[in-house]
Amino acid sequence: MANVVDMLFSYLFISRQVTCVLLFIALAHTQNTVVFQPSRLTATGPTVTALLLGHTADSSLIVRTVSPSNTTGSIGSPSCRGDVTQWVLTTEQVGKTAVRVQLRLEKNLRLCGENETDTDCCPKPLCVLETLQVSACVGGTPQASLLIQVKIHALLVPANAGSDNKTVIPNQVYQPLGSCPCDLTFRACDVRCCCDKDCSIEDLKLFASHCLPGPFGGQVSPAPDYQCSAQSSENSPDWFPFLCVNSPPENNPYLGLFYQGNTIKSKPGSSFQSPVLSAPLPVSAYIQGSPIFSLNDQYFTIPQKMFGQCVNNAPAAFLKDFNVKCVNVLRSCPTGFPLQTLPTDLSVEVKNGQGGDVIVDVIDEVAIDMSQFISSTDVTSDEGLVCENVTLALDYKFYWKGNAITSITLTHTVGTITLNSSVALTTRYSAVFLNGELMGEPNSGNPGYQVGRPVIAGTLDTLDNNTGSVQRTSINVWKPVSDGLCSTAEMKPVLFGENSTSGCLLPVSRQNLTQCDLLREAVTSLQAALITATYVAKSGNPDPLTMTDWLNISFVTLNSSTNTEDTTSSCNGVPSHQHIHVWSLITGMVEGIPQRDIRVLQISYSLSPWELDCGGGGVSPCLDPLETKLFPITSSVTFTDIPINTGPPKTRFQVNFTEYDCNRNDVCWPELAFPITKYYTGEPYSQSLAKGLILVFFFITASILGTPWRQIRQAWT
Repeated sequence: MANVVDMLFSYLFISRQVTCVLLFIALAHTQNTVVFQPSRLTATGPTVTALLLGHTADSSLIVRTVSPSNTTGSIGSPSCRGDVTQWVLTTEQVGKTAVRVQLRLEKNLRLCGENETDTDCCPKPLCVLETLQVSACVGGTPQASLLIQVKIHALLVPANAGSDNKTVIPNQVYQPLGSCPCDLTFRACDVRCCCDKDCSIEDLKLFASHCLPGPFGGQVSPAPDYQCSAQSSENSPDWFPFLCVNSPPENNPYLGLFYQGNTIKSKPGSSFQSPVLSAPLPVSAYIQGSPIFSLNDQYFTIPQKMFGQCVNNAPAAFLKDFNVKCVNVLRSCPTGFPLQTLPTDLSVEVKNGQGGDVIVDVIDEVAIDMSQFISSTDVTSDEGLVCENVTLALDYKFYWKGNAITSITLTHTVGTITLNSSVALTTRYSAVFLNGELMGEPNSGNPGYQVGRPVIAGTLDTLDNNTGSVQRTSINVWKPVSDGLCSTAEMKPVLFGENSTSGCLLPVSRQNLTQCDLLREAVTSLQAALITATYVAKSGNPDPLTMTDWLNISFVTLNSSTNTEDTTSSCNGVPSHQHIHVWSLITGMVEGIPQRDIRVLQISYSLSPWELDCGGGGVSPCLDPLETKLFPITSSVTFTDIPINTGPPKTRFQVNFTEYDCNRNDVCWPELAFPITKYYTGEPYSQSLAKGLILVFFFITASILGTPWRQIRQAWT
């Protein structure tokens, strides 16, 4: 059984690698050339799978065995001349531009016996050790190659695997278990049982680093700390020789698990099925974050993203906006929710939070431009399976007032999709909460900022009556995506209390470095696009009409007086780094949660020289004036807590004199008479003082009447 489990683990590991390789199909782009994905593999089992991507219509596959050169150590260039190998090559078309290539070993991995003459077995434990090269050839010319390093060990299958021979274990009530509890198979090597006498030295090398631990593998657990043999003379405490336990190591408590006794039924383990959710508890009035309920006391659900995955039945929360996109690969027309919806699925009755209900008003729209929903337009054509009324977007608008929902409007966008092979469909789901006709502004705390919420900023907008109103915006840092270039990079808001550093890459050529003023202006405009605000909110719920709730953002002016010496291949003083420094202060506690306010927000720039480095092998940017080199543009944010001033500074006597300080001294003399001091609050002070004086009286009386005073009186007389 142990051998079969070990073989299953090997196949599961290979299957996981195959699954990871198949994921590259969604990422591969159609090309005129062919390429193996991956281009190198290490095989430990009898099956190897890879993908051939690109234009594979005229390609033929050739397999041969290769070996590294004795002089250079390299494999050599691919060849279209095949060899006779012990591998069978099969292919399977999995798409227009992808072919699954599979190699299967035509050899029995059973270890040969001592006098066995059958050649279809492994003479050594290391059964197969070779290097294969699979070449994709077009007209006798290799276009791509796959290199496979094969290292397969023989399966440890005993000769009498079909028998029921087991190791005879004596009655454990009267005899201790043997020194090797994992030796379960009679006259055969048990996998991972390093104490099995039937295992040869070659067998032990296969699992020497994966032996069964503890007493199950014949290894007695370490002696506990109370054992006399566990402590040495160097680190043993003073009391140890008198209180330690002297017991032989064979008397291990874990061996009691092997004794015969009453059978204990095992409890069922954790299930990988979806958990059973408890019935929802409807609320009388909605508050921020509480789930929205339908009229039949069920969660009102909208497709959302949970932990990076799209969930079709996720509960919608009151006053929680979201906008998500889900990608689905369609190979046939959808039949269920949410891609195919009925009027009863969308026009539902929802509790309004005041004892009544509202009905979702559905507005149907037909999408004309399908480019924003279908990312793989090359796989669609006029001929194919036509899917009508496919849901492309569900946009909800919740109108609320107080703790109630006044109305719900849903814009249901549908379209027609033509399926030729498969289509990558991107659907959009969103929900916004509008107070009247205005969108509710999300806060970052009440009142102080909470860690992980966005920092609120804004710009001043002067109204008609000369009063100022701050329009909310955000302070951003770089969020590189895709290739990491600044042209494709996005922005992400600064989250309170979370330090971060990010950036993007800007391609710069030698021609750009000859126009340093334009280059500095371009970098400055890129950094300025991150922060368009001039004010920052002190607290997490600022009032846009109250200017005392906002602070001016201080910008550190660039030092233009610095002498910059620009050359034909370098520019100095480039504002490549933008740093945001936020100072915050804890102003109080609300229900045990500290409330933090922003006191200062400063934005500074670091100037750095940009120049072309033509050393080594990268000399092309210095020769070609249009050849570009990537330079980093970074942004960072740092939060600093301002310490709270607890009072006037201590004097030198208070700092240095610690003899009577119980917090900083091991000996605390004021606590010697603690029951009769004012710090003792266990009972009234008068009672503790009276009891203390009575104890002092008894102590003096016992001292006078005791033996020492009697001897003194006798000596005196």
